[in-house]
Amino acid sequence: MNRHYNRLRRFCAFLIGAVFLVSGVLKLMDPVGTGFVVKEYYAFLHLGFLDFSAKAVGVLAALAEALTGAALATGVWRRAVAYVTSAFLAFFTLLTAALVIFNPVMDCGCFGEAVHLTHIQTFIKNIVLCALAAVAFIPFGRLGRPKKHKYVSMALVSSAIFAFSVYSLLYIPLVDFTEYRPAARLASAVDTNLATDTYKASFIYEKDGMQRTFSLDDLPDSTWTYIGTKTESGVEADSNPSLSFTDASGEYADSLAAEGKVFAVSVYDYEGMSEKKWSRTARALMEAEGAGFSPLLVVSADRLAAEQYFQTYVPEFAPVLCEYLYCSDYKTLATLNRSNGGATYFYNGYIVRKWASRNLPAAGELMEDNVADAAETIVNASTAGNIVFQALFLYMFSVLLFI
Repeated sequence: MNRHYNRLRRFCAFLIGAVFLVSGVLKLMDPVGTGFVVKEYYAFLHLGFLDFSAKAVGVLAALAEALTGAALATGVWRRAVAYVTSAFLAFFTLLTAALVIFNPVMDCGCFGEAVHLTHIQTFIKNIVLCALAAVAFIPFGRLGRPKKHKYVSMALVSSAIFAFSVYSLLYIPLVDFTEYRPAARLASAVDTNLATDTYKASFIYEKDGMQRTFSLDDLPDSTWTYIGTKTESGVEADSNPSLSFTDASGEYADSLAAEGKVFAVSVYDYEGMSEKKWSRTARALMEAEGAGFSPLLVVSADRLAAEQYFQTYVPEFAPVLCEYLYCSDYKTLATLNRSNGGATYFYNGYIVRKWASRNLPAAGELMEDNVADAAETIVNASTAGNIVFQALFLYMFSVLLFI
């Protein structure tokens, strides 16, 4: 009986660990989005003066959550991890209880952009985790000891978490769960003469002589061969994301991103861009035009302030930057592309692919994208990120379960 109960306790600890690990990794994948969630909590708690720390706090909290989850799943440092987990659960259960009571307009952010829960759903989730923790940890003095090789498992998984965190801080998320994800279509495209209807793309793959149709959110693994794309009309326009920006006269120029092939660099913090980044931006815009794209530089700033900044701090690139300059708001641009100075490729209003500021495409890559089928480019770019992300989880849980 005692042996079976101990197994139950370890199973409960593993379940909590799995939730913590998945939740932490999903937030680590999108540091900018995690920072937005922390800012919402700051606003709810009347701590807006701490907004400058939101991204750092969000990343550190997500890292602690993911590592705690890995420790729970492996069973290392059981007593210390039990106390840390209990403190986590107590704090977040009280916080989510406050959300249920006051019902602010915000997202809990428990699983980043991947899963959105209501306040009551979040509270129930935490209550369930607290119940599992009671079974797993009480009494705290009888938690047993892990096998020594589990410390190796913890080290391997921790290394993967740290490496993934660094990648996410340097580049855009492997999987985009925002409304501006690849294959999404801008609302402005529906209103243009080029596109009076919206379309849903389905992708045809073949394996062992059998063909199947998949959606972008449910693409198959690499053992399947891409055959082609099928589109169906009738998707409602009000589900399309809006990308609003203004031109030199202050008029909205949203339709520019909905016509033909567009290469848009978005800068949500222009003062945070180094001279080297502005140099890459100017070069990428010129190369995009040479490759047949319509280049746009969309900045979160007043136009006059942006132009003065260019003339003062990057005068060498000011003529090019001002030529393609348009203005939008911070939240829109940070959601469109999580990388400050990152680029997005639009085709007739459809989002095809994105690049981080540190790996903007060279002229050759732009030429290849220009002649390639846009739907196939969407599939290739999205599939690569999905496969890497799935491989990360497969690796971590394989290590946790079998090492």
